[in-house]
Amino acid sequence: MELLSGNEAISRGAYEAGVTLAAGYPGTPSTEILEDIVKYKDAIYAEWSPNEKVAFEVASAAAMSGARSLVTMKHVGLNVAADPLMTLAYIGVKGGMVVVVADDPGMHSSQNEQDSRHYARFAKVPMLEPSDSQEAKDFMLKAYELSEQFGTPVILRTETRISHSRSLVNLGNRRLANKVDFIKDQSQFVMVPMWARGRRVQLEGRLKKMQENACQSDLNRMEMNDTSFGIITSGVTYQYVKEVWPNASILKLGFVYPFPDELIRQFASKVKTILVVEQLDNFIEEHVKSLGIACQGKNYIPNIGELSPSVLSDVKAKMESTSTAQVPFKNIAEQLPGRPPVLCAGCPHRGIFHALKNHDVVVAGDIGCYSLGTFKPLSQLDIILCMGGGISMAHGIQKASNAKKVVGVIGDSTFFHSGITGLVDIVYNKGTSTIIVLDNRITGMTGHQENPGSGLTLMGESTHAISIADIGRACGVKRIFEINPYDQKHTQQIIAQEIAVDEPSLIISKAACVLHVKKPVSPQRYIDQDTCKNCRQCLKLGCPAIEAGEGKPHVNPYTCMGCTLCQQVCKFDSIHEIK
Repeated sequence: MELLSGNEAISRGAYEAGVTLAAGYPGTPSTEILEDIVKYKDAIYAEWSPNEKVAFEVASAAAMSGARSLVTMKHVGLNVAADPLMTLAYIGVKGGMVVVVADDPGMHSSQNEQDSRHYARFAKVPMLEPSDSQEAKDFMLKAYELSEQFGTPVILRTETRISHSRSLVNLGNRRLANKVDFIKDQSQFVMVPMWARGRRVQLEGRLKKMQENACQSDLNRMEMNDTSFGIITSGVTYQYVKEVWPNASILKLGFVYPFPDELIRQFASKVKTILVVEQLDNFIEEHVKSLGIACQGKNYIPNIGELSPSVLSDVKAKMESTSTAQVPFKNIAEQLPGRPPVLCAGCPHRGIFHALKNHDVVVAGDIGCYSLGTFKPLSQLDIILCMGGGISMAHGIQKASNAKKVVGVIGDSTFFHSGITGLVDIVYNKGTSTIIVLDNRITGMTGHQENPGSGLTLMGESTHAISIADIGRACGVKRIFEINPYDQKHTQQIIAQEIAVDEPSLIISKAACVLHVKKPVSPQRYIDQDTCKNCRQCLKLGCPAIEAGEGKPHVNPYTCMGCTLCQQVCKFDSIHEIK
């Protein structure tokens, strides 16, 4: 027995299930699954793919060959992988395949809230939802059994609290890996219309059989107590329900789709009133009502933000009164002291955003650490949509209006993920945007995972480091510059030069993430209090190592990384290297 996070338990479950291939793209809260699975590298090949669609396709092909495979992503990543998911549901698999998708209610580290349960219904594939680390491991084993029994991919949905919370887990032994051999069968694997139409009919028949299985599955269970009040729930909310309503009867759904209709009817017949407690959308509630069963749900339970025992305690209090008004979303974070998001001390991205402040341009941003360039005092990102959007949105703005020059900013890992096609679009359609790739040599925002430009694989093996400049040239960009963002004079010069030209250009800002390399850029700096004029120009960098109250600014020696930007912007030569 070990104390494991949900992500570690999923990794262990994959190992015990006999998985031999795992692929994914880092995204909180799912990242640690593949990071942990590397410890089983003697048994499992694992990779960071360029994006979730590629990872899904790699895992799909392995499963079609008979291997048990795993693909991991966060909720927005499933949007990227939705295209192959929809067709793989028709094709099916030979070896078991599990798609782990981690939702992020409350948007702890995401640009939206999204309920991935809808994808199970959309694609007509089964979905399991564990409520603790033990179930996370056990459900993985069940998922592979279901996948091979019905020849379908299975989605395992987790949420932030399941992914990162820890509980005790009983460990088991590894199952013998499947024999792998791709056997040609065009009628199954080639989804041209004449064969896809037949697979569509088979998909519906499979879904009906899976629904019968869900009604009998031990992943769903009734816990009968006070029959005057029953709750239907799933996932981590089960834990909250047990805490807030300890005497209630509960129908806990672990096999959440297809819906176990007969089991739901049985439970409804045993209790007087029903409350459906689920996080985000009314996925279960809507279906329960479609069965003609009266129930309460989103008229009490918030559909915005993350549920918790305190939120449900408020719901309970509201229900026990005569009012049925919806409980407003309660943001506990608002009660905490403010901690503005900021780029780390010594972050190379700061030099780019500071340089952009000198120009009247529209800046299209992207998903990564550099999203923090939005906030004061830098305030240099005007629009952020999704992974890869920094390039294609820059092109869209430029084509819609020539009033201002447009700059697109994107990170190295995000460029490999989905930025290349946007760059192709700019060149092909005669755009003139300036694109800046912030190449800090790692996938920084999710915790320093390798990417195609870092020269290492997830397995720790050396590999070819893909050149962003070479990709730019292959796309047809003629003006390509590699710069050091800590050199403000040169950075300012190149950005000003490229904004002025009437053709596309690619600027690659190359400097390693200081948190990843774990060493200062150069010796630390200090501010000479005697010569400092208190002009506070250095504070406009937004560096957390430069502090100031009512007096003159000073450099915190515990956080300064010696990036020298403050020294370069000081007009009075008051900032010096510590000898």
